[in-house]
Formats: sequence, structure tokens, C-alpha cells
Amino acid sequence: MSTPVTGTDANFDAEVLNSDQPVLVDFWATWCGPCRTIAPTIEEIASEYDGKAKVVKLDVDHNPMTAQKYGIRSIPSLLFFKDGRPVDQMVGVVPKKVLAGKLDALAAQTA
Repeated sequence: MSTPVTGTDANFDAEVLNSDQPVLVDFWATWCGPCRTIAPTIEEIASEYDGKAKVVKLDVDHNPMTAQKYGIRSIPSLLFFKDGRPVDQMVGVVPKKVLAGKLDALAAQTA
């Protein structure tokens, strides 16, 4: 059973940009109600996609450089990365099936 990786400004390149798997990054903050609402879904996705995709949670309050670099203005913001590049973004509480469908599509793509 896998859990989301804690993303930071320091490890973002290694965990996300250099990943050989698709990555879902959850930009969140502790004070954000919708972030707490979607957190169990993010945990489930991390567990179910272990070995197929990586899930990273990045607290925007503690890692402002990365949040600023990707233009995060609303949270939760969910960015999907493939081959080191952001390929899609969703904002707000998103249903699990939508997140799973996006990760399935990215995992099916060949580099």
C-alpha cells in the first residue's frame, strides 16, 4: 500500500520531473477545506496506482517556489506530469473516476 510522496521545492525535480511514470501533483494547504475534502481520494489513487503512477502532495505554504513556478493560484490544484512536463491541470474537488481516467490515459501513452 503506497501513500503520496511529500513534495518540496528541493525534491520536486527528482520526484516529479525526473519520474519515469506519470505523476499527479496535488498542490494543497492545511487551511484549505476543499483540500481536506479531496485528500482521501488522493490517498486512494496513490495506493491503487502504486507502480503505475506516482502521486505527490505539495504544501503551497511551505513550498512557494514550485507553486509560483507552475502558476498555482487556486487550491487544490491537481497537475498531471508526463515525461517531465505538465500535460493537464484540474482545480477543485475532482471525482476519483476523473483522476483515474486521466492517469490511465497517461500510463497508456508511450514515451
